[in-house]
Amino acid sequence: MTSPEQYDGIDPSFVFNFSAYSDDLEPGQRWSTWLDIEPLSRGPEPRPDWVVTSQGAIDTELGVLKTGKEAEVFLLERADPQDPDNGVVMAAKRYRDAEHRNFHRAASYTEGRSMKRSRDERALKRKSTWGRVVAAGEWAISEWQMLNRFWSAGLPVPYPVQVDGTEILMEWITVGGETAPRLAQTRPDADLLEHYFEQLREALVLMVQNGLVHGDLSAYNILAAGNRLVIIDLPQVVDLVGNAQGMDFLLRDCANICGWFRSKGLEVDEQEVFGELMAHAF
Repeated sequence: MTSPEQYDGIDPSFVFNFSAYSDDLEPGQRWSTWLDIEPLSRGPEPRPDWVVTSQGAIDTELGVLKTGKEAEVFLLERADPQDPDNGVVMAAKRYRDAEHRNFHRAASYTEGRSMKRSRDERALKRKSTWGRVVAAGEWAISEWQMLNRFWSAGLPVPYPVQVDGTEILMEWITVGGETAPRLAQTRPDADLLEHYFEQLREALVLMVQNGLVHGDLSAYNILAAGNRLVIIDLPQVVDLVGNAQGMDFLLRDCANICGWFRSKGLEVDEQEVFGELMAHAF
């Protein structure tokens, strides 16, 4: 045990406190992978203050949030044992590998995309075991890139923290400490319903101004976080012009959204919205 008297006469800049980290991890824990990945696999700057970048942080599994055919979403806490009050709970989306099932009409979404390695492209076309592994990684990278692009453009999406293989860590969207419900699960009053629609109209305008179409937008992949909406599930985003079916996907997004709002009592027309978006696109 040292005492302050031992440091008398020593420049304070040479004195520091050292606390050792334990090597013992509990089941369901791992060391943070933040420093294991390359810089381009980390979220865009400036990063939110809640992002934990400590080398001594531990990732702890908290349970499954959502299970789907292509991916599962878990809750994961990242916290430094030396600074537990500044830990954060994130959503960890993990695409399936060998069990991965292709997205419905996946070829339509991926039109115009190219693989870096011809071997991977051939495996995808053959739908071999390796092809399914490649497909999982392809969709994870696609969603990661779109999350970054949407976030940087100012669109309402979860902040993308990092991607590592087939796992994407992103902001956990909550209301009152609980996972925000999907828009389809809500029953907003007339004023909030109109407010929600205007948010989505603005988001769609911003998307087409950036040459992008969500491609699968509906009330089931939009979260209602109080008064604001957050768009999720972006692996199938397509280029409005580069994809031959880009316009069709955009019209379908408009129809899905307007159909849901009409069912709740708001008179909106997908053709009118589509026409407005076309005016912003070109």
